[in-house]
Amino acid sequence: MKTEIIISGFGGQGVLSMGKILAYSGLMEDKEITWMPAYGPEQRGGTANVTVIVSDERISSPILSKYDVAIVLNQPSLDKFLPKVKPGGILIYDGFGIATPPVRDDIQIYRIDAMDKAAEMKNTKVFNMIVLGGLLKVCPVVSTEGLNKALYKSLPERHHKLIPLNMQAVSEGMKIIQKQSSRTE
Repeated sequence: MKTEIIISGFGGQGVLSMGKILAYSGLMEDKEITWMPAYGPEQRGGTANVTVIVSDERISSPILSKYDVAIVLNQPSLDKFLPKVKPGGILIYDGFGIATPPVRDDIQIYRIDAMDKAAEMKNTKVFNMIVLGGLLKVCPVVSTEGLNKALYKSLPERHHKLIPLNMQAVSEGMKIIQKQSSRTE
């Protein structure tokens, strides 16, 4: 199994961290991984995206033009990556950052209101972990156990006390992700 994923949004939304944690999770489960970040001139507020490939076999190249899964957290990212999702693929978007919801009848589209849930949890810093939980619900490329191990491995020890909150955010994301009906008109 090989899953090619793009995560895209504004800098400061935890896009690169989400990709890094996903990659570490794959490593914890002895999978082959590539993690390739890209961001604009300003990290916070500029556009950022990260490509993550999780595979059971060797990965020939980290460079992709089409994706199995796209996670988009703002309208510019949706506009750029919606056409690049392979037929039969998955698109996940946060309802807060999207003015024009995606429409395509050859992919599965999921909405996750992660920003609203993060506000409800009174911690906007768990936004990206909520989104990651949604991804793992609809496309379980890694296990939550692997994710938990990855957090201990990738976060500095001074932040380990926040791991239970992050895992709670993952669980909330798994609960709130909603499949959208494909509208063909």
